Amino acid sequence: MIAEFDGFEINPIHEGDAWKICDFVIANADRLKRYFPNTLEQNSNPTLSQIYVEKRVKEFQNKEMFAFTLKQIETRKLVGLIIIKELDWTIKQGEFAYAIDYNCNGKGVMTKAIEKLSTYTFETLGLERLQIIVHKDNLPSVKVASNNSFEWQKTLENEFTPIGEQPLDMELYESYKT
Repeated sequence: MIAEFDGFEINPIHEGDAWKICDFVIANADRLKRYFPNTLEQNSNPTLSQIYVEKRVKEFQNKEMFAFTLKQIETRKLVGLIIIKELDWTIKQGEFAYAIDYNCNGKGVMTKAIEKLSTYTFETLGLERLQIIVHKDNLPSVKVASNNSFEWQKTLENEFTPIGEQPLDMELYESYKT
């Protein structure tokens, strides 16, 4: 276990998570379809979720990408996925991507999870700069960044193109190891 807080725990993704990830993705499909279409597609059934998990476990072991689950301790229900991606070990930088279950939205759960994982990332993984890239209208995600002292850096023009939409400008937030 990486961290525990307020009845939740954060763990590295593991082989036994496939069914729970599939359930999470299906239950939150409307929330994931715009910004996480690949995750949604790669977890649309249990077989695909097993492949997804196996790949993420290997990437974790190889320090290519770090995927974590956020679960309620009492029920073991998976309520969030957090990924540290776009790793650049030469400059010790990574980017957070995260999604929370609709039942936990707006309750500060992801804010606390990112706080815990930021500490873990700086102290254990050895990264020195973390990024969050978010659309300005995704106010809950902007709040996660600002509540964790990520500072706005700049607007990234045409940074992300949702399926069937025009490219979107995204906002870059960063936090540095102190």
